[in-house]
Amino acid sequence: MDVRNCRKCGRIFNYIAGPHICPACAEKMEEDFQKVKQYIRENPNMTIVETATACEVDVGQIKQWLREERLTLSSAEGAELVCESCGKPIMSGRFCEECKKDVSKGLMDSVAKPKLPPQPEKKESSGNKMRFLGR
Repeated sequence: MDVRNCRKCGRIFNYIAGPHICPACAEKMEEDFQKVKQYIRENPNMTIVETATACEVDVGQIKQWLREERLTLSSAEGAELVCESCGKPIMSGRFCEECKKDVSKGLMDSVAKPKLPPQPEKKESSGNKMRFLGR
């Protein structure tokens, strides 16, 4: 049994997996997520700070949900979220589409199937002769 303190409220709880928060705080976080998600649907051109203020949620938490791709902004213009590779504004995740393709291609190239060496050519036999071992 793994007993830990909740990182949000400090209560002791039985930790199983995932973030180090108690079930009550996890439920509250999910309610906040649904509230932010609904607000973004109804107000598509709001910034992260405006959304955080309206929903009374921490800006860092909204950015985390965006990085996890649980939320998506309506446009990348004026977004505070940028690609970790090239710095281009993005709507969600950690990388822009071009950098995702580059990373994917690099991974595919690194795990490409090894090429087999060329097989030696078989010599044509000089007739149909039967061979016996030990004679």
